Amino acid sequence: MRRRRTIAAGASLSGVGLHLGTPCRLAFAAAKPGDGIAFVRNDRPGAPRIPATADRAVLTERHTQLGDGENALHTVEHVLAAAVGLGFDDLTIELDGPEPPVLDGSARPFVEALQSCGVVLQEGTPRELVINEPLRVEDGDSVYVAEPAAGLELEVTIDFPHPLIGKQSAKWNVNADTFAKELAPARTFGFLREVDALRAKGLIQGASVENTIALDDAGVVSGTLRWPDEFVRHKALDVVGDLALAAGRIRGRISAYKPSHRGTITFVRSLLTRFAREDRVYGIEEIMKVLPHRYPFLLVDRILEIEDKKRIVGIKNVTINEPFFQGHFPGDPIMPGVLIIEAMAQVGGMLFVGSVEGAARKVVYFMSLDNVKFRRPVRPGDQLRFEIDLVQVRGNVCRIAGVAKVDGKVVAEAEMAAMVRDR
Repeated sequence: MRRRRTIAAGASLSGVGLHLGTPCRLAFAAAKPGDGIAFVRNDRPGAPRIPATADRAVLTERHTQLGDGENALHTVEHVLAAAVGLGFDDLTIELDGPEPPVLDGSARPFVEALQSCGVVLQEGTPRELVINEPLRVEDGDSVYVAEPAAGLELEVTIDFPHPLIGKQSAKWNVNADTFAKELAPARTFGFLREVDALRAKGLIQGASVENTIALDDAGVVSGTLRWPDEFVRHKALDVVGDLALAAGRIRGRISAYKPSHRGTITFVRSLLTRFAREDRVYGIEEIMKVLPHRYPFLLVDRILEIEDKKRIVGIKNVTINEPFFQGHFPGDPIMPGVLIIEAMAQVGGMLFVGSVEGAARKVVYFMSLDNVKFRRPVRPGDQLRFEIDLVQVRGNVCRIAGVAKVDGKVVAEAEMAAMVRDR
């Protein structure tokens, strides 16, 4: 089973930000399993923690921004690309300013710093976003198409009316090695004819020929390119950084035509909307990752729906092959009522664990049953549908109320309390 990854030791870098031009010290720190990748603004009161998630992203010009107002973070795409490109799931990125340092304009300094930290494998399974069917998203000139693939495959096409760029297209199987070697060193680029207009908007205040590939109408103003197609490589780097806002490892083939930060964030949000619908259904493999029970005591076949961690719907198919029918009224098979309640409790356990942080490290112990009632017998061939609502969460104690139905008719009901503890 794949495990979550964080860093073994810390590292830091300093410099000015690309767009705001303010000095900033950035430090990498390990994070707990399930914490994900998040920023901490040490320069702000209370050191606010800002998760790197698509719901925190603000659609802005020329860079990726998280949050708004005084606590906002600007131009986070390069450091995020380094974090997810190297395969980290849990990482804290501390800043004493509103924008990570631009350094040489690429993600390579961040990659080298993270590589020096080492890797720690943690408890828990990384969240995976597996693309099972095509998805197409358009945002202005930007077009994204996602299709099934074994890992993350990325194809990027750009088209600039410039003699040194023109139309460039390339594809990569993105893993830690290919990212570090083929994408991370690619630097950001810009055109001299746009400088005055962008700086009038408060952008590229920290840009220089040391941290940006500056282009006039003929070619590069100073220095040399690291690759002839460094431009499309950098756009691919930006896409990887913005895909980090999905907060999970993406498995699929993504083709991006004329990608932009706004377009990629829009694509990620569309992807997450699809997975929000699909995540409501958990098959037996996913259930077994959460519940400790196994045959013959695992009594849940599928979770059909989870709504805002407050309501859950699951099913249990009852067959004559159930082991309890051998000794429980064998001439007139009826499912034991206590096992109906146990199945209800297991469905509730899926909801309990989902309502607390670090679910992979938790297990549910039931504390009490109240108002238990049995209405009708359950026989082989019936499908039990459990509908359970979360009534209260206080600390590590949860309370639920649930009903079990067959063909829309209530066969049992109960109220329960349980405690969520570390495994």
